Amino acid sequence: MSAHNSRGELWLSQLTGGAASHTGLCPSVQVADAELNGETARFIAVVPDAHNRYPRAAQGEVGLLEGWTLAKVVQETIAEDAANAVKRPIIAVIDVPSQAYGRREEGFGIHQALAGATGAYAQARLAGHPVIGLIVGKAMSGAFLAHGYQANRLIAFNDPAVQVHAMGKASAARITLRTVEALEKLAASVPPMAYDIGNYATLGLLSSLLDITHPDAPTAEEITRVKATLAEAIDDTRRVPGRGSRLAAPNRQSSALVRERLRASW
Repeated sequence: MSAHNSRGELWLSQLTGGAASHTGLCPSVQVADAELNGETARFIAVVPDAHNRYPRAAQGEVGLLEGWTLAKVVQETIAEDAANAVKRPIIAVIDVPSQAYGRREEGFGIHQALAGATGAYAQARLAGHPVIGLIVGKAMSGAFLAHGYQANRLIAFNDPAVQVHAMGKASAARITLRTVEALEKLAASVPPMAYDIGNYATLGLLSSLLDITHPDAPTAEEITRVKATLAEAIDDTRRVPGRGSRLAAPNRQSSALVRERLRASW
């Protein structure tokens, strides 16, 4: 394993060539600008901070500081590019285990902080910024909604450590009144209940699923391949704005049918 605290931190560093992070932000949100396919892109990651003033957000969770900081960074990017015909790509490097659960977080309005981040990413997408989400680790619950899910295109590593879900297994088991073992058995036949990235891909939400042999210690070839995939996603977004054909996958046929019938009867 690398000396970095998380895959998010590792991949932000590798993709930006170790470019200096922006100063004046909370330590758990790292932002760096770097060249990607002949243009400058803004890379953003949420990383662990053992000294976070909110302990519930010390392990890479998205909490109050992280939500408002993400909103600030993305809104600043929109403002800086407002007069530019070609908007900068924004790359959300995603490795977030959860939103921060805590009484202080609830009392101080974590719902507003995460909504601010989500809204900023959506505004950037609608303003013409190609927003690309790169899932290198966990993409869980409200943290993923606030950091990455609003992307035009989502790219993920095909790796057992990459997981996407609304909540952790223990929490999901409690909510559904099942054991973790029973939940895993159910997930084998119900893709939306599964945690692995392979099942998530069947929902049609990924533009690319990359096989990376060494995600914790990538080779130069793997880094180049990821950069090329990001560049392709940016070009594809500029050709076809929006969020891609997310209802084309086999496991989204019912969703596509519902929308078709609603449009016909509206």
